[in-house]
Amino acid sequence: MCGIAGAVWYDPEWVIDEAVLERMTDRLRHRGPDDAGCYWSPVGDSTSGRHQPRVALGFRRLAIIDLQTGHQPLCNEDGTVWVVFNGEIYNYRALRRRLEGNGHRFRTQSDTETIVHLYEDEGIDCFRHLNGMFAIAIWDGRHERLVLARDRFGEKPLVYYHQSGRLAFASELKSLLEIPGIPKRIDYHALDQYFTYQYVPYPHTIYRDIAKLPPAHYAVYDKQQLTLGRYWNLPAEPETPGDYRECQEQLRWLLEDAVALRLQSDVPLGAFLSGGIDSSLVVALMQKSASHPVRTFSIGFPDRDYDERRFAEQVARHVGTEHETFEVTPDAVAVLPELVYHYDEPFADSSAIPTWYLAQLTRQHVTVALTGDGGDELFLGYPRYWAILWSSRLERIDALRRCVAWRGWQRLPAPARQKSRIRQWKRFCETLALEPAERYVEWVSIFSERRRAELYSEALIESLPDEDPRRFLLDRWPVCADSAAAAARLDLETYLPCDLMCKVDTASMAHSLECRQPFLDHRLAELVVALPRTWKLTGWRGKQLLRHTFFDLLPRAIWQRSKMGFGVPLDIWFRGPLQPLAKDLLLGSQSSAGTLFRREAIERWLAEHISGTFNHAYRLWALLVFEAWRQKWNPEL
Repeated sequence: MCGIAGAVWYDPEWVIDEAVLERMTDRLRHRGPDDAGCYWSPVGDSTSGRHQPRVALGFRRLAIIDLQTGHQPLCNEDGTVWVVFNGEIYNYRALRRRLEGNGHRFRTQSDTETIVHLYEDEGIDCFRHLNGMFAIAIWDGRHERLVLARDRFGEKPLVYYHQSGRLAFASELKSLLEIPGIPKRIDYHALDQYFTYQYVPYPHTIYRDIAKLPPAHYAVYDKQQLTLGRYWNLPAEPETPGDYRECQEQLRWLLEDAVALRLQSDVPLGAFLSGGIDSSLVVALMQKSASHPVRTFSIGFPDRDYDERRFAEQVARHVGTEHETFEVTPDAVAVLPELVYHYDEPFADSSAIPTWYLAQLTRQHVTVALTGDGGDELFLGYPRYWAILWSSRLERIDALRRCVAWRGWQRLPAPARQKSRIRQWKRFCETLALEPAERYVEWVSIFSERRRAELYSEALIESLPDEDPRRFLLDRWPVCADSAAAAARLDLETYLPCDLMCKVDTASMAHSLECRQPFLDHRLAELVVALPRTWKLTGWRGKQLLRHTFFDLLPRAIWQRSKMGFGVPLDIWFRGPLQPLAKDLLLGSQSSAGTLFRREAIERWLAEHISGTFNHAYRLWALLVFEAWRQKWNPEL
C-alpha cells in the first residue's frame, strides 16, 4: 500500500523538479512511511524541433509484500516501461507464472513487477487481468505515453490535473496542490453535488480544474491528448436463474478463495469485526483457513444504540479469534480538523468518525485488516432495498397507494432520532408518487432540492451551472426489471466507490493501515450481481443467499439480528458538545453565511435542532464539514 504522484510535461515551463516532487510525495508520507522513490525520464535529442515529453514519478511505500526488494518506481528489463502503483494485486503469483512462461525475467518477488510485464504483453488491456485494488501510473517510454488506471470498485483513489502541455496525478488532492500554479477554484456544481449526497462524486472534485479517475477506467496521455476508457462493467441481468444449489457451491468457493487471496502478507494481519453479518463471515472464513487465532478488532461507544461490541464478542468467541475491543468516547470537535486535512475535500459521512478511531487503534497491532465492505450492496442488505421493492408493489394497488400517500402522515410528530420508525415512514410516504429512480435519489439525498434552495444565497444560485446534481444517479440508474436490484447495482457504481471506499481508504491510510475487501473480488461480484433478486432479498430480509450458503459458520443470533450501521449520535452532539463549534463555524465572522449561504436558514435549522423541533443533524454536519474544510484549505470562490 502506497502513495503515488507524478507528471508528464512537454513545455519546459511546466517542469516538475526534484523539490516539487519531494513535496508531493511528502504529503503522502502517511500512506507510505517505510520507503520513498522517484524517477525522471532522461532528456532526449530535441534536434527534430519538437518538444519531447518528460516524466517524473514519485512514490511512498507501506511495505506489505516483498519487504526487501519491493522498491518503486520499478521498470522492465530494458528500462523502457516504468510503474508506480498503490494497492495490492492478489492474483500476482498466477500472473507471474504465465509471464515467466512468456520469457519475462523477474528481479523481485513483488506484485508490482507483474504489472510492468503484463503491460508489455497486453498494453492497456492488461488491467482486466488484475484481481486487486489499485491506482496505477505507467510511463511507456517506447510510445512516449502515460497510462493511468483505477480498480473496478474505486478502492484506491487517483486524481489528476490536465492542462495544455501537462498532466499531473496523485493519490490525494493535497499532493497535487503542491505543484506551483495549480488553481484552487471551487467547482460550484461539485459543491451542489456535495450537499445532495454528502460526497463529491467522480469525475468531479471540489476543485474545478482537478478530476477523479472513475472506477474501472484507464486514461492515456499521448501527444498532449488525454483519452479515458472503461475496461470492465458489471454483467447484465440474468436471462435464466440457473440452479440454486450449484450457485451456492460456486459462491462458497469464490468467497473462500477471495478471503484466502487477501491473507497474503509479510506483515501482521487482522480484521475489523463489527458483529454484523459481512465482517463476521469474513472473519469466520479467515479463521477457517488459519493455523492460529486470527486477530480481530472492534470499537464501542458508551451509547448502547451505537455500540455493537456484544455482537462482535459473540462472533469472536464462536469462531475462536484473538479479539481486541476498544471503547472510545468520540470527540467530534477534536477529530474534525484531522478529517478535514486527510479527506482533502468536503466529506460528510459521519461514520468516518468511528472508522477513524477503529483504524487508529487497529494500527497499533497490525498493518493489514480485512473488512466486510461490499456485502450489503451485493446481497441487498440495506433496508432501503426492501423499501423500494415494497414501494414499487404499492404503486400497483390504488387503495394502498392513496392510503400511504395521505398527507396526514406528514403531520404526525416524529422523534428526533434520525432512524426512528415514524421518521422513516414519513419519508417513505412523501416520495411514493415519484418514479423509482427519483424516489431512490430522494431517499439518499442529504439536502433535497427544496432544502438546497432554502440554503443557497442568490450569488451561489447564479454561479451554479444549469445542471441538476441528481443526474449523477439518475443517469446511471440501471435498466432492470426489478427496482431493488437496480438500486443495488447503482450503489455498487456510485455510493460504494464515492462514499464507502473513500471513507475506509482515507481513514485507514491516514494511520498507515491497509484495508482489504474480499466481497469486492470482481469474480464474486460478477456471479452475485447476475443472480435473481429473489435469491438475495425476499419479503423484509436481504442476504438470503448468504444465509443459506454460510449458515453453519456463524451463531444463529448473528444471522437474525437487525442491521445497526456504523454511526455516531450526531443529533445529541449538536445539542451538546458540537453546539458552540457549530455556531462559531456556521455563523461566525469567517463563515460563508451571507456569501454562499443564507444566514437565516442556518439560524433556523440550528434553533429547530437544538429545541428538538426537527432533526437537522446530517444537514448541520455537512455544513460544518464544509466550513471547516473551506477555512482550512482556503479555496478560491
